[in-house]
Amino acid sequence: MVEHYKTPIILFSFFIIIAISMFYLTNEIFLIFNFLYIGFFVSSGVYLFANGNKYGRSFVQWGVGLYLLVYLGLILQENMLISGFFFYLFLGVFQAAVIHYLVAKIIGPLLFGRGWCGYACWIIMILDLFPYKVPKTHERVANLGLLRYLLFLLIFIFVVLLFYFKVPDLHYTMFLVFVFGNLIYYIVGIALAYKFKDNRAFCKYICPIVTFLKPFSYFSLLRVTVNEETCTDCKHCVNICPMDVDILDNKRSRKHGTECILCLECVKECPNNSINA
Repeated sequence: MVEHYKTPIILFSFFIIIAISMFYLTNEIFLIFNFLYIGFFVSSGVYLFANGNKYGRSFVQWGVGLYLLVYLGLILQENMLISGFFFYLFLGVFQAAVIHYLVAKIIGPLLFGRGWCGYACWIIMILDLFPYKVPKTHERVANLGLLRYLLFLLIFIFVVLLFYFKVPDLHYTMFLVFVFGNLIYYIVGIALAYKFKDNRAFCKYICPIVTFLKPFSYFSLLRVTVNEETCTDCKHCVNICPMDVDILDNKRSRKHGTECILCLECVKECPNNSINA
């Protein structure tokens, strides 16, 4: 059994630093709990999965996903979608979705790329229950991924219009946007999963957060790479990748390189132990 300590330790250290920094900046003791809780599940899940526990990623997906969706979103009524990020940003409030996006989807990807998508997304938490963890084909529908950027723009315009028309009780309105926005995401995500026989089709064609994730993930410190000296070019890692990443190419510009979710399936399945993270 290959033990992978490096990534979990780096991840948990990152969350400790963030927890202390956010408390120092805001004097909100809740943020220490918030980031240590998430950090514990993320780092523990990565460790468990990398060491052969097939439920490792499910552990962190449900631990973090339910916390963000149910506790922060439905109970505390914080809009944790990208619409909530724009909303709080326009209000000038440095909390909730603004902090979440800065840490997980803007600054965080410089360290762990799209690890958020692999371990903590509450949309994928549900979609990964479906049987298409390995896509039927690694070829994508040309230009369909542009929908992600169009949706990003439409959501931005929508939030701007809410402020422009001075919609009353904006906080409650944004809560409703969170509820129905998630319902739409789940419906579309499930439909795409069955259509393309791919649990991650939602990520590849619809998810607007990619607009943030792709440019920052390009410079990610944590990367999956191949040892070219021991690799036999069996392409098993490429075939098993849920995000169609060309694992055999170590360049940052490799095909779909910014979409690696650090799921470590390629590490686990490599017959020669030639893949490192």
